[in-house]
Parts: sequence; structure tokens; C-alpha cells
Amino acid sequence: MSAFHFRLETLLRLRMAERDERRADLAKALRAEAVLQGELRQIETEQLQARAKVREQSAPGAADVDGLLQTNRYQLALKACRGQLEGQLVQVRAELERRRQALLEADRGVRVLEKLRERQLAAHRDREVRLEIKVLDEVAASAHNRRREAAR
Repeated sequence: MSAFHFRLETLLRLRMAERDERRADLAKALRAEAVLQGELRQIETEQLQARAKVREQSAPGAADVDGLLQTNRYQLALKACRGQLEGQLVQVRAELERRRQALLEADRGVRVLEKLRERQLAAHRDREVRLEIKVLDEVAASAHNRRREAAR
């Protein structure tokens, strides 16, 4: 029985390596998105705290004008930072989608070669079985002929 050899094994390994790289790229982009979302949540928390501080400082009684101005500047800085992070998040999500598509294409290329390999392996096994049956038939026929000759 001869061993099966897939002629495109090297190409299959290359495509698998490419697919693994695409997975790693996608994982990096997902981590970047998670970091940006965490930073956005942090800014939202800080914005809520700044609003609460403005409410405290605006309460009836002695008003802290410098504190209000400083808090308002801080709120503007937070708003600018949030806008920048949201813009980065849009870019990261676009990159995520591009990397997902690249991973899908790489995975599709691997699956095509794996299916081809499976079909070729099945055909190889069928040929081997047919060859084995042929050899067994010849052995049985020659044994039958020898017994018939011996019986004469």
C-alpha cells in the first residue's frame, strides 16, 4: 500500500500560517477596540463627576467662580478627548471589519485546499482498495487453478 502524498501540502501550510496571522491581526484590533471603549467609559465617568461638581459649586450660597471656570475648562477638555477617542474608535472598527474580511478570505483558502486534500485522499484510498481487491482476486484465482491442476 503506497503512502498518500498531497502535492499542495506546502501551499496548505502557507495558507494556514496566513490564516493564523490574520487571526492575530484581528485579535490585536479587538484589543485596541476594547482599550478605546474602556477609555471612553472612563471619560464618561469623569464627565458625570464634573457635572456633579458643577451642581455642587452652583448651589445657593457662596459661589466659587474660579472653581466653576476650572470645572468648565475640564469638561471642555473631556469633551474634546471624547470626540478624539470616538473618531479613533470609528477608525478601529473600520479596520476590524477589514481584518475580519481578510480572515474570512484566508479561512476560505484553507478550507478549499483541505477539501481538495480530503477528496484526493478518498480517491487514493479507493484506488488502494481496488488494487488490493485485484491482487486478492489474482491470488484466489491462481490458488483455485493450482487446486484444480492438483486435482487432475
